[in-house]
Amino acid sequence: MSADQYHNANVPLWFSGSDNMHRVARTIAQRGPISRIQLTHMLGLSQGALSRITADLLHEGVIEEVNTFTPGILDEGKENDGSEHRGRPQTGLQLRTDQVSFIGINIHSKEIIMEHINVLCQPYAPSYSEPLESFEPHALTEQIARMIPQCTAPHTPPLVAIGISVGGHHTQDRYVQYAPFLRWNSSVDLGGMVSDATGLPCAIFNDIDSLLLKEGWFGSATGLHSYAVLTIGAGVGYSLAVDGKAVNYLDKSFGLVGHIPLDFTGPRCSIGHVGCSSILTSDSIAAEYSAEVGHAVSYEQFEQDARAFVPAAVRLAARTAHRLGTLIAIVANIAMPQKIIISGEGSGIAAMNIEEVRTGITQYRHSQAQAVDFEILQFTWSDWAQAAGARAIARYIG
Repeated sequence: MSADQYHNANVPLWFSGSDNMHRVARTIAQRGPISRIQLTHMLGLSQGALSRITADLLHEGVIEEVNTFTPGILDEGKENDGSEHRGRPQTGLQLRTDQVSFIGINIHSKEIIMEHINVLCQPYAPSYSEPLESFEPHALTEQIARMIPQCTAPHTPPLVAIGISVGGHHTQDRYVQYAPFLRWNSSVDLGGMVSDATGLPCAIFNDIDSLLLKEGWFGSATGLHSYAVLTIGAGVGYSLAVDGKAVNYLDKSFGLVGHIPLDFTGPRCSIGHVGCSSILTSDSIAAEYSAEVGHAVSYEQFEQDARAFVPAAVRLAARTAHRLGTLIAIVANIAMPQKIIISGEGSGIAAMNIEEVRTGITQYRHSQAQAVDFEILQFTWSDWAQAAGARAIARYIG
């Protein structure tokens, strides 16, 4: 395939087939190993139609049968009726992991981090990272191309696609229109440039949307119809999934959630809002802590002080966790997801002050409303690189 064809395809499809064939493959990717009867219940297909589709997927080398799986939940709210224990033993279906592999890449202001993963988003080896050498697009592309051989594990299935996640606004899974942490404010054909440099299809994704998909397909939100991701750190990010799919909105990747009013006693953000959710960013927390201690302090020093129980840092950490709880309550009250997942460089402070997070949530919830289901992930950049790869996997399956 030529570079122009790569550009047009972004990530090619693994196989050609009907919409139902791709639906079945996607469901197996997310829920496998899974039995045929579970698939018929979940997707509303007849047993005959499903048998034909799975036979085609087996023939294409996309899925395989396994003898070990746990019959259980058919879909949310539908328990197994016991029919799987009658008649012949059931086999499970799962994607074949020996056919293809992917590179997932996350780029942020300081580092490029890569993961070589299989089609189930499982890494073959530890992540590989390098400090970001330049914000200039061509230099960044050259660095990515140099790094990929270092990241690729030996004796693994062939690479079929690269997924790259960057904070900011992207179009057509190819063009970066706005990336504040890379100081880009005009269209950059990063997908095309990386395809040319590597000879592999490359797609560009928003980092928060990528984490949303990873958690829905391969993580803590698997099987949920609605869930949200909130991230705090260099910025404040938000993405929502309904019916298992990200809610698309033209301006969603411009960081709009970063300016929701949270605490009118808090500091001003860069555009003049008092106490908006930008107070959850690392820079704002560092500035607030610096004002409290009377000299310039980095966010990293604040976090160290909080872990060392320095009183001023402990107070600000608790206040930050309470503010995050307020933001979680706002998301829960308006979007009403089944679960809210918290990540980002600043999420460790929230994990240290979980009761303050809960207090912030309950302060803005009706007393008879059910408790908000939230989870604070243990943050690593490698998870975000895997998330970029997960987006490429989803595109490849179709």
